[in-house]
Parts: sequence; C-alpha cells; structure tokens
Amino acid sequence: MKTVQQILNAKPVQLYSVIPTTSVLEALKIMTEKNISALLIMENEQLLGIFTERDYARKIILHGKSSKDTPISDAMTVTPITVGPADSIDTCMQIMTDQHIRHLPVMVDKQTLGMVSIGDVVKFIIADQKQTISQLESYINS
Repeated sequence: MKTVQQILNAKPVQLYSVIPTTSVLEALKIMTEKNISALLIMENEQLLGIFTERDYARKIILHGKSSKDTPISDAMTVTPITVGPADSIDTCMQIMTDQHIRHLPVMVDKQTLGMVSIGDVVKFIIADQKQTISQLESYINS
C-alpha cells in the first residue's frame, strides 16, 4: 500500500503558510509567486486553517469584499481535513473526492509536516502505474 509519506518524500520540503492577520491580497501574492493554489494558516506552529483559490472566489469575490482589507482569517477554511503520513494514497483520493477538496495538510499529532494536493496524488499514481506496467512488460518478455 502506497502512503502519503512516499508522496512527501518525492516532493521538496516546502511548507507555505501565513498568519491569520495577513491580508487576502498578500496571501494571493504569495500564492502567485510560489505558483500554488493553497496556503496554510498557522500561528505558533499550530494549523488554524487553509486558504484556497476556491475560498477566495466564494468568500471574497462573491461577497464583494476587499482583498486588501480582509484578513485571511475571515476567508480561510477553519479546521481543514488532514491526513497522516501513514495514510494510504487511496484514502487521500477518497477524501478529496467525497469532500470536493484538492489539498490535504499532513499532520502528526499537532505538527504539520506538509501538504498533498490532488496533483501530487495523481502524479504519484501515474508514476506507480507506469512502473507496474514496465515490470509486467519485462516479465512477459523474459
């Protein structure tokens, strides 16, 4: 069974986060600069929430709020769904599908280890399937 830890091992160790008082505009600038679509909201190393492009569209734009004047705490998803490093890739896919979300923070106890996205999961599954196919082809040809 493939695990979340295997995805984390294949990714650069990068954890992008902001504090709750950060403006939505500043968060969007960071997301653009880092080419990411979600940011963790943390304070004193504690995960408080997650802010995604979907949150921006639904909680800022549609309500006519100002990105410059709105703190990220007003737009974030509080207590995001998380996974642990030992959770399976299948579990991630199931959660993401059932909950209609694209990002899962990875936690051990109260420590945030990283985040996996739907793109990370799909990329990992495709690579794993390619390896399986290659092994089967090698077996058949020998």
